[in-house]
Amino acid sequence: MTGVRVVTVLGAGTMGHGIAHAAVSTGLDTRLYDVSEDQLRKARAEIERILKKAVQLGKAAANDVEAGLAKLTTTTRIAEALGGTDFVIEAVPERIDLKLQVMAAIDRHAPASAIVATNTSALSITEMAGASSQPARVAGMHFFNPVHRMTLVEIVRALESSPATLDVIEGVARQMGKETVLVRESPGFITTRVNASIGNEAFYMLMEGVASARDIDKALKLGLNHPMGPFELVDLVGLDTRLSILEYLHRSLGEKYRPCPLLAQYVKAGRLGRKVGRGVYEY
Repeated sequence: MTGVRVVTVLGAGTMGHGIAHAAVSTGLDTRLYDVSEDQLRKARAEIERILKKAVQLGKAAANDVEAGLAKLTTTTRIAEALGGTDFVIEAVPERIDLKLQVMAAIDRHAPASAIVATNTSALSITEMAGASSQPARVAGMHFFNPVHRMTLVEIVRALESSPATLDVIEGVARQMGKETVLVRESPGFITTRVNASIGNEAFYMLMEGVASARDIDKALKLGLNHPMGPFELVDLVGLDTRLSILEYLHRSLGEKYRPCPLLAQYVKAGRLGRKVGRGVYEY
């Protein structure tokens, strides 16, 4: 048993609402915070849609929708979201300055006993923990998109993460029905580092005219058994997010992660993926 009853998710974007859904689906009282009331309304509607889809697929009972939504509270007040919580999952955008601000807010408003997990896919958790007066309670809990379909959670041990912190995070992940791997903090962890390389190489091939985006996606799905092609995936994740990750990996790990100029050009053109209706593909 983890002893966790109340979970706070900070950030109601794609990952945040997916994590909140995973929490309410397993009976955890869940608080979802965002600065935007409109984003919270969209997140609640998406959580309801996923719950109803599970009923349609026979994976949940009809009353699970109402029960799940009853476990969800949304708020634009961070002190309200953090007060009395047992477990915090930070899922704000991938900007280290923003994440450091959030960590400082957690220090001010959350109980000293609360475990703090960050869903960052690449940034330094040790640096984030440095903004906390209790760095031992901070570690990584990297979910995958879409959260309700993806089984893996990478648990990332920062420099000062305690064994007790890692144990609680693993317990919560398993309660949510996830499988876990333990990773020592390194830029990009396991999956982001490999995935960024594949996606970046795909952009170089597209730029060089090796093949069309659809044929590159098709080749990786049928030839390497990937569930999604690299361009389908980057459109889902967001081209701006992928570019930011590659820029960080380039700074941290060297030239092999230099972002493809075509990716940077797409971002400058506002082709950010599904969230704006146009990325590599149009939606």
